[in-house]
Amino acid sequence: MSEVLLEVDNLVKHFSVGGGMFSGPPGLVRAIDGVSFSIRRGETLGLVGESGCGKTTTGRCILQLERPTSGRIMFEGVDLVTLEGAALRAVRRRIQVIFQDPYSSLNPRMTIGQMLAEPLEVHGIVREKAARADRVQELLSQVGLLPQHAKRYPHQLSGGQRQRVGIARALAMEPSLIVCDEPVSALDVSIQAQIINLLEDLQAKYGLTYLFIAHDLSVVRHTSDRVAVMYLGKIVENADRTKLYEEPLHPYTRALLSAVPIPDPRLEASREHTVLRGEVPSPLRPPPGCVFHPRCPVAVERCSAEVPPIRQIRPGHWAACHLA
Repeated sequence: MSEVLLEVDNLVKHFSVGGGMFSGPPGLVRAIDGVSFSIRRGETLGLVGESGCGKTTTGRCILQLERPTSGRIMFEGVDLVTLEGAALRAVRRRIQVIFQDPYSSLNPRMTIGQMLAEPLEVHGIVREKAARADRVQELLSQVGLLPQHAKRYPHQLSGGQRQRVGIARALAMEPSLIVCDEPVSALDVSIQAQIINLLEDLQAKYGLTYLFIAHDLSVVRHTSDRVAVMYLGKIVENADRTKLYEEPLHPYTRALLSAVPIPDPRLEASREHTVLRGEVPSPLRPPPGCVFHPRCPVAVERCSAEVPPIRQIRPGHWAACHLA
């Protein structure tokens, strides 16, 4: 087994809201509420869940774009939460991000070449201007773009080309870990496949480690070695990709998988679908006990009173459910 590159331990992130003259009493949005997982060097962990469950906030805390309320984020043996200033900047070079929206993540006033050359200069990776230009051409080639793209502006590129630029910008830092924050959700399906294949090729070539955040379960199944399922700020299931998709243990995971359509119309018509009742509760007022119990089709009285700890049900298969 390869070494653990990233370990997130009991991560909590709360946001204060309200408290103004016209906004009512102050409250806490429990965006992340005790999340723990690890990623080994060279593997891909898929982080899935509904919109608003805390996936992106988890990624932003790992990147230290948001400071956690509590918990530890161990990267290469160093707790990122304790770092500041120059020490944090040095580590950030080894953790990069590919943003969801290729249209807003690039500076419209800079050419592609300028955007790729800037981090090389700022971090002192390539000090000579001519050498930086050569490195920019190399990065463009690695992501399937042409040399002439270096002189173009973002508005002159398609969505898929812009996302390739985002990938090249992340590669420029020679990172160990890349947080992929729904990197294909804003792209056409045909372009999604190209970007996913590119990410897999780069991982195989450079030994990259990915945290792949997504809500599309079919994409996650294709890209990830292990999958963690989030619901209302908590990890409810974490397992090997094959085990999770073939034998899900948590009722929420089963509901998510039942919503994924199957191309065969006969199989689709014959299989059982789980329809969840109600809406996702507000993170301002999460329900007591298991956060999923108001919508769970198999909940019992215990579920509304006790918070289920995430525990190992089978070898390598963890779930937070009293009935699992």
